[in-house]
Amino acid sequence: MDATTSGTSSVQYHNIPEQTITALVTSPIATFQKQQRHCFGNASPGEFPLSANPSIVLHVLTACNLDPQDLAKLEITCLFFRRPAHFAPQYELSLSELAALDMCRMRAIFKPMTDEQRLELKQMCGGSWKLVLRFLLAGEACTRREKSQAIAGPGHSIALTAKGAVYSFGSNNTGQLGHGTMDEESRPRLIRSLHGIHIIQASVGAGRTMLISDTGKVYAFGKNSFGDAEFGPLGNKFVTIPQLVESLKDIFVVQAAIGNFFTAVLSREGRVYTFSWGNESKLGHHTEANDLEPRPLLGPLENIPVVQIAAGYCYLLALACQPSGMSVYSVGCGLGGKLGHGARTDEKLPRIIEQFQSLNLQPVVVAAGAWHAAVVGKDGRVCTWGWGRYGCLGHGNEESESIPKVVEALSNVKAVHVATGDYTTFVVSDNGDVYSFGCGESSSLGHNTVAEDEQENGQVNVLSPKLVTSLKQVNERVVQISLTNSIYWNAHTLALTESGKLYAFGAGDKGQLGVELVANQTERPNPERVEIDLG
Repeated sequence: MDATTSGTSSVQYHNIPEQTITALVTSPIATFQKQQRHCFGNASPGEFPLSANPSIVLHVLTACNLDPQDLAKLEITCLFFRRPAHFAPQYELSLSELAALDMCRMRAIFKPMTDEQRLELKQMCGGSWKLVLRFLLAGEACTRREKSQAIAGPGHSIALTAKGAVYSFGSNNTGQLGHGTMDEESRPRLIRSLHGIHIIQASVGAGRTMLISDTGKVYAFGKNSFGDAEFGPLGNKFVTIPQLVESLKDIFVVQAAIGNFFTAVLSREGRVYTFSWGNESKLGHHTEANDLEPRPLLGPLENIPVVQIAAGYCYLLALACQPSGMSVYSVGCGLGGKLGHGARTDEKLPRIIEQFQSLNLQPVVVAAGAWHAAVVGKDGRVCTWGWGRYGCLGHGNEESESIPKVVEALSNVKAVHVATGDYTTFVVSDNGDVYSFGCGESSSLGHNTVAEDEQENGQVNVLSPKLVTSLKQVNERVVQISLTNSIYWNAHTLALTESGKLYAFGAGDKGQLGVELVANQTERPNPERVEIDLG
């Protein structure tokens, strides 16, 4: 029912007005007049009596995987779908609400919840199972939960198969590969100590890795810390095999995000918790900077469910799911305008980025680079903001933007995914095309172009989105891009295709590309297949 999927080539996606979500919680509507035809069925020939067997209708609604907006439309247009269905155990629920509840029960993170936890989530989402379903679907879409993933970290890489197995390769100076050693690995190697544990999400930082299981458990290895990275007190103990994070054992975690001074985790209920860097001027915890206990993020997000978090060098973005629609909050260091509020001041508590309302854009994916950020809207538009050095914002210049600005050069592209790094940005379109822009060092943009006046290995910076033609040659749709998000490492990029094939390019001096480079070679400009199948 989405006009953007009609297949008509002349549709300009960025001109399609956003559909309001408030219809998901409907108010009573006057019933149809008696003389009007409706879907209850009566003596008039030709009418289909839906009420004859509502259980079949419920089965069809659930099996067709209708989205929450479609279920809400059914309620608005027909009393049959919004009146109580009288099915046990919740007799007051309508068929649309029951269908939404049944589809929620199919989600991996919803199944183990108790009745009390489910009702709490329902109230947090706005009092409707349709809103709970939208919350769950939004989280799956923007984090690839339960699907294969590839993560390019600072000097090392993590790859997750669709079945929950984990491979790692690259730098291992602090045990961040999880194999029980501190030896580099230039080929993908299975983390065997995780046998029997189904991993659904991973996050990487400088010298550390965190993995999330389908039961909400968090495993960490590498530097024995959750946040202080290059600055602040450093632990001298390295963890070389995945260990359960005891401080999170009572929180069902579905996502983690590692910044340079802090780590954040997201619970299945949509609550955000952070470690470290918790003094009043930063994340509002009023705790010591090296505090390693998870603390709930205070402020406006305490009672608003979050579906995705993204950590930059010194700030955090949160994609929140409200009855009125999706919104983005930011907190942390505002240097360069990367918090998106029109200023360069810090925010100690999460603050909503209001510009998306002015742009009539419903955010569906957020990405936090080291110094800049990006969002993909439901209509396929891409917005960027923050420091614009090397052209990483894609606006044709190197100017900074303190509020989100639409990337006009992508106006004829419907984006579905965005990834950001240290002054680099990648955008994936709905047909699998990949565009990149920003800093061209380490050949991590995939364009394999060198400026004439540059020295050997000097790469051209790209100020506007440019099609990565080298990825077109793989002849398969790209579904995810991941790139190094650290100012201390030469960047590399991973591209994952629909069937689970993995391609890598950029810096590879530590084995992070999954292959051994030839003598004196430190980077690879063209994407090449990594010998691993993540499908």
